[in-house]
Amino acid sequence: MRHNNKINHLGRTTSHRKALMANMASSLFFHKRITTTLAKAKALRTYVEPLITKAKDDTTHSRRTVFSYLKSKTAVSVLFRDIIEKVGDRPGGYTRILKTGNRLGDGAEMCIIELVDFNENMLAAKSEKVKAKRSRRGGGKKAAEKVVEAPKAEETAAPEAEANAEE
Repeated sequence: MRHNNKINHLGRTTSHRKALMANMASSLFFHKRITTTLAKAKALRTYVEPLITKAKDDTTHSRRTVFSYLKSKTAVSVLFRDIIEKVGDRPGGYTRILKTGNRLGDGAEMCIIELVDFNENMLAAKSEKVKAKRSRRGGGKKAAEKVVEAPKAEETAAPEAEANAEE
């Protein structure tokens, strides 16, 4: 039975797996997106998201706790300075996994894992997509084109002034 065996060991010893996760997390924080296998990305997500949640509270204790996982001062400073600035109000779900197909050499499932708020392409597409207003009644552009604007006061006053000038 597999009681309390939820983590994916990735075919590595404990020390090797911890080093792998620390290095991948540091790379993710520096580059905001990395390409890896699907199994490693899923393991990395469970490793990184609690660290980001911990970094929301900027105290010495939380910095030391995050440093004990990452083993890199620059990665910790990038996390607390840049990343928390964008994801500070997000309640969770800081990463996104996008499957990219199989690797040619061994057929392993490859994917891209990225920080959600740092993908400029998706953010730009999201802002461009404006929901059109829909109603049950007819109308819209066709009805707006049919409406004839009333002539302005200046336009109506001009013919009267010309008629008075001629008399």
